Parts: sequence; C-alpha cells; structure tokens
Amino acid sequence: MEIVSAAFLFAFSTLLIVNDVLCSMAGLAPEGSQFDPNQYDAKMTELVSTDGQDFFTSYDEAYESFDLMGLQENLLRGIYAYGFEKPSAIQQRGIVPFCKGLDVIQQAQSGTGKTATFCSGILQQLDYDVVQCQALVLAPTRELAQQIEKVMRALGDYLGVKVHACVGGTSVREDQRILQSGVHVVVGTPGRVFDMLRRQSLRPDYIKMFVLDEADEMLSRGFKDQIYDIFQLLPSKIQVGVFSATMPPEALEITRKFMNKPVRILVKRDELTLEGIKQFYVNVDREEWKLETLCDLYETLAITQSVIFVNTRRKVDWLTDKMRSRDHTVSATHGDMDQNTRDIIMREFRSGSSRVLITTDLLARGIDVQQVSLVINYDLPTQPENYLHRIGRSGRFGRKGVAINFVTSDDERMFFDIQRFYNVVIQELPLNVADLL
Repeated sequence: MEIVSAAFLFAFSTLLIVNDVLCSMAGLAPEGSQFDPNQYDAKMTELVSTDGQDFFTSYDEAYESFDLMGLQENLLRGIYAYGFEKPSAIQQRGIVPFCKGLDVIQQAQSGTGKTATFCSGILQQLDYDVVQCQALVLAPTRELAQQIEKVMRALGDYLGVKVHACVGGTSVREDQRILQSGVHVVVGTPGRVFDMLRRQSLRPDYIKMFVLDEADEMLSRGFKDQIYDIFQLLPSKIQVGVFSATMPPEALEITRKFMNKPVRILVKRDELTLEGIKQFYVNVDREEWKLETLCDLYETLAITQSVIFVNTRRKVDWLTDKMRSRDHTVSATHGDMDQNTRDIIMREFRSGSSRVLITTDLLARGIDVQQVSLVINYDLPTQPENYLHRIGRSGRFGRKGVAINFVTSDDERMFFDIQRFYNVVIQELPLNVADLL
C-alpha cells in the first residue's frame, strides 16, 4: 500500500511540475500567480519561433502610399473615392502580402483599417470575367458582415464587383436566388454560410480566398466547430487570411491547422492602446448609483454621437426604459431583436437622427459609425479583450474620442486588469468633459 501511495505521489508531483513547465512555455502563469501580458507576448513569440517548424514568418515591408502597392488602377480609384488618402500602419504592411497570395495572420487594433486591408487584397485578385464566388469572408455578427459588404462594394465600385452578405435573419430563398445569379464575393456569418454550402446554393469550386475577420471571436468555442465544417467543404488549395485585434493562444494554435506557412503581421500588446481616445473612469461605488450618474451626463451625451455598453440584453431593455421614463431620447439594439428592427435602428443612428445608442458587445466589433466620439461602459466588459473593441467605436482613423468607464467597488479587479492588459493608466473623469468632445 505504501509503495502504491509513493508512486501516486511521485506521479502527481511530476504532473504539477509538467503543468508549470507547459504554462511557462505558453506564457501562461499557473493559477494563483500574476499574469504578465508582456511576458505572454515574449513567450508566444519564443514558442512559435522555436518549435522547430518555423510556422510563422514575420513580414515587415511597408508601403508609404497606395500608389506604390502595384494595385489595379480601378481599385486605387475606389480606395481614394472612399476617402482614404494615406494607408494606415496595418494597410502599409498588410495589403501587399495578401495581394501576393500569401496566407496571412494580421493583428492590429480596432479602427485602423483591417477591413479595407483584406477587401483590397481580395479585390486585387478577383477574375471579374468569372461571375462565381471566388472569395469567402466570415464574420462573427450580422452587423459586421454587412459592414464588410458595404466597404467591399465601395472599394470595388469601379471594378464592377458583385458582393453578397449571407447572414441569418434574412430570407434563405432570397440568398439562394442571388447566389444562383452569380457573385464574386460572399461575406457572411458561419451558420448561414454553412447552410448555403450544405444546400449547394453556394458552390465552393471557384473559391480561392478565405478570410476570417475578428478571428479571436470566430475561433472561440462558439464558432470553432462551424469554421472547421466550412473549411472541410472548401478547395484544398486556398489562400487563408486571419484578421483580428487580439490573438489569444488558442486562436494561434487553431490557425496552424489550416494555414500554409503564413506571414504574421503583429502589433504587440503595448502598441494596442488607441491613440486619440481619452480614457476616463467615474467611481460610482454601487451599481444602483450608475443610473443617476448617466442621467447627469445625458446633456453631454446628446451633443454628440454616443454608444453606451451594458453586459446583457435584459439590461439594454431595462436601461432604455429607465432613460425614456426620464424623457431622455435613446435608441437600443441587441441580439434578441429581429434583423429588420436592428437595421432600422442602426440606420437612424448612422444618420444622426438618434444620438445615443444602448447596446451589448454584439456591436462592439465592426460597426463603423463615423461620428461616434463618446463611448460609455455602463458595465465594464467581462473580458479585458472586449474593452479594446468597445472603445474602438470612437476616434476611428485618428479622430479624437472619449471613453468613460463606470467603476463600482465590485469592478475594481477588472478595472485594474484592463489597465494592466493595455499598459495604460486611466484617469478620473474631469468636470469639463464636454470640452473634451
């Protein structure tokens, strides 16, 4: 019996040691110790460069202007007509390798032009004489898919590109009709795209480019299986692009399974703070004091376009009712609303007829409302990564913006984690907040 116990203790202690070694290799601290994001980045870089496979290679060549990228003249016309003048950092480094047909992993913060990067790469490579789906783009939400479709169509305006958004909440029959008539690019959400592939309404034979946008969310547990199912139905020789603001280790690991010697364009975590966005907090102490604080700020909210984030759909409805009962004009949108209602609300908000929008993390990614200059985190996000996506709704492409975080005593740990994660110090909100907008 003593021998068995000794053997068990030896095996158990060995497992603990192995666990610590694996944690340190992956840049993850064992439970109970401090997680250091900078150490994590260094360890991940070390891990991918010393695993004997040289899976990722970095790509650092940058092009100071769109004219130097060797793009088709009609694509350049679309880029300039859309309002771009000079490429952002990710565009300077990211468009050309994608145009060359390389598999790419591209990481940059929200609001820096990732969408235009992969749209340009796709539009450059399409054969416009062949009206078949040649590129498939997947996004985690309907709104983001529809936003990508708009950008793709605008940039490809002078090329005659045919783009269709394949998303849930719309008519399956209409999707089938449009796909039957022929498109060059399909942008969609995983469920509807897989359904169209399964019904053979979307033919994969000509697809040569496959893009995952917001890969950290797409490859999280909720979408992983669907991504695999879709990938199994695509041609074996296909170019893959993965675009995201944050890259957790599981996303990097999964990309290994379906990418071929990708180049990796990486913005390190300490570069992920959003320039031009002033970040503040209000110490509200208790949850029930948040509403009064928000109402005090309403006059400031209403002079600009503002987005208020809460963590649940139920809370969107509750806060909307409370604000309206005090005669404050607000709009609201969340995933329980039907697609038509959501579209109308977003149209009103984009046009400026509605100035304050209450929503959940559903809209934290991909809704490019150009005029948004104020974001309020009524609830702090439950994951530090989502903070970036939320405050990225304001100050896009260098415009200034303000983010205000409501912090209760229960939020102090998460608030500390967010500041450490992005290497920022968030100041208390000054009294002259209106002057900052």
